[in-house]
Order: sequence, then structure tokens, then C-alpha cells
Amino acid sequence: MSIQFSKDHEWVNSADANAAVVGITVHAQDALGDVVFVDLPAVGATFAQGDVAGVVESVKAAADVYMPVSGEVVEVNEALRDDPSLANSDPMNAGWFFKVKLSAPAELDALMDEAAYNAFAASA
Repeated sequence: MSIQFSKDHEWVNSADANAAVVGITVHAQDALGDVVFVDLPAVGATFAQGDVAGVVESVKAAADVYMPVSGEVVEVNEALRDDPSLANSDPMNAGWFFKVKLSAPAELDALMDEAAYNAFAASA
């Protein structure tokens, strides 16, 4: 399992070369504050890398969730829809947003590892 990060503050956990789990980072949820609503993509929807795949609303602001890799959404986290605070309390595990079937696995190579992302987030 490999967790990588985008410059848009999403994380991608790619268990294999064909599928990945996507969510927002701890840095993103810290910046947003208390998450009160998530708009998740439809299962079966396809996105290119960089497309807006959803929206997160907090008491402070609304923010787009960008697709860190191209692919088809195969599952969404219904628990997150029912309890958006999971994005705050456990953003890297129970607060995941959706699972995607990768259409271009090589795009994972352009994402950052944890050390590079932490340095990037610290300078943002």
C-alpha cells in the first residue's frame, strides 16, 4: 500500500495498480475547520486528473475536491455522507471520500510522498 499526495491536498492510497482510495489530507481539513457537508461524486462517474470530483463545506468555507488521478468512481463513502465530521476526526482512514478504478496508473508517479507533501504543505 502506498499513500501519495496531490498539490490540491488530496491523498491517494493505491492498494494496487488498478484501484485507489481518495480523501482529503489532515492539512486540508485543518484549513477548512469543522466539515458540515460533503458532495460526493456518483458511482460510475469518470474524471480526468485535476477535474473537480466533489465539494467539501465547512463552517468557514467550501472547497472543491479535485481528482488526483484519472479514473472511474467505483464506490463512495456513505458513512461520510451521513457523518461529514469523519473528514475532521479521521481524514486518512474512516473519512475517505471515494474509491476509483485507475485509468492511467502512471499518474500516481507524479504525486508526492509523505515527506514531500509535508514540506509542500508547510510552505503553503
